[in-house]
Amino acid sequence: MSAADDLPEPDRVEGAPHPRETPRLYGQEAAERAFLDAYASGRLHHGWLLTGPQGVGKATLAWSIARFLLSRPVEEGGGLFSDAPPAADGLAASPDHPVARRVAALSDPGLFLLRRGPRDDGKALSAQIRIDEVRKLKGFFSLSNTEGGRRVVIVDAADDLNVNAANALLKLLEEPPSRATMLLVAHQPARLLPTIRSRCRELRLVPLAPGDMAAALAQAGVDAGQEEALALAELSGGSVGAAVRLAGLGGIGLYRDLLHLLESLPRLDRPAAIALSERASGRGAEPVRDLLIELLDLAIARLARTGATGAPPPEAVPGEAATLARLAPDMAAARRWAELSQTLGARLRHGRAVNLDPATLILDTVHRIAGQAVR
Repeated sequence: MSAADDLPEPDRVEGAPHPRETPRLYGQEAAERAFLDAYASGRLHHGWLLTGPQGVGKATLAWSIARFLLSRPVEEGGGLFSDAPPAADGLAASPDHPVARRVAALSDPGLFLLRRGPRDDGKALSAQIRIDEVRKLKGFFSLSNTEGGRRVVIVDAADDLNVNAANALLKLLEEPPSRATMLLVAHQPARLLPTIRSRCRELRLVPLAPGDMAAALAQAGVDAGQEEALALAELSGGSVGAAVRLAGLGGIGLYRDLLHLLESLPRLDRPAAIALSERASGRGAEPVRDLLIELLDLAIARLARTGATGAPPPEAVPGEAATLARLAPDMAAARRWAELSQTLGARLRHGRAVNLDPATLILDTVHRIAGQAVR
């Protein structure tokens, strides 16, 4: 086994099943129905761009579509798209279906997964999808053509394509092989080549509502009660991937401690602030530090939103609404919090770049928030 074989999968969220192992997609019925309607019409587009916030199920939808297509026979007649196939109620496929088993094992001959590969030294993953990975598609289409069936390509994520790889993929979208469907997962579609976007039909996925979030978390193996699921849905912005990370790192508890500091303003609870900052320091604390920085930024954004709209967002933890309303009572306060968010964001990025002591960085950020609350 090579060193590259030991590398993590670049498209897997730590602590959660891989999207190809996720049997059901929650909260994205509109996107599913749009694809099924196109399939039933007999005019299935060759390129699909799956967009929406990161972690809402774009890759899960791509794998569901792949299993669906590969388990359907190619219609006889003038070609794949000449006759409308029978209507389908949904994308779900039995896990016992031979295609489902092959897809789970990445062994189906009609499937190609395009994602970041190892660096040249094999010791880590490349930061981008390089052209060498895209060139493998030529061999895939050449070999799979002899089977006469469907071919499905999943690109996860298209955002990772470097310039040369993007141009190579564009050529395939411009002259698609027969019976091929290309599914491009894109977290930030505006960063893609306009010509790639124009040659794909978009399926936009949306943030999950609390009920769907609870079901998706249970499927991912996260034991969350109704109240916790509501908190995770709010703090994650409806992203299952982000919610899984929050749950694994104790994100709700971190945000609750952060809210306690906000509640104490303008007289900052300094011992509590020191205790919170120390949780972000020390060996192995990097994930907690990064999450705490994100939650600090989120709290300020929620303060700005409260002042701008005149009403706090749904509570992530009990007591949050009253605190946000007190600290951001009007539009003037909203502007001050928004300005502070920009200032602190730049300072936090600089502090991490120069390896400033994490505890000092967090504590300084908290003091600057307290200073804003005094105004």
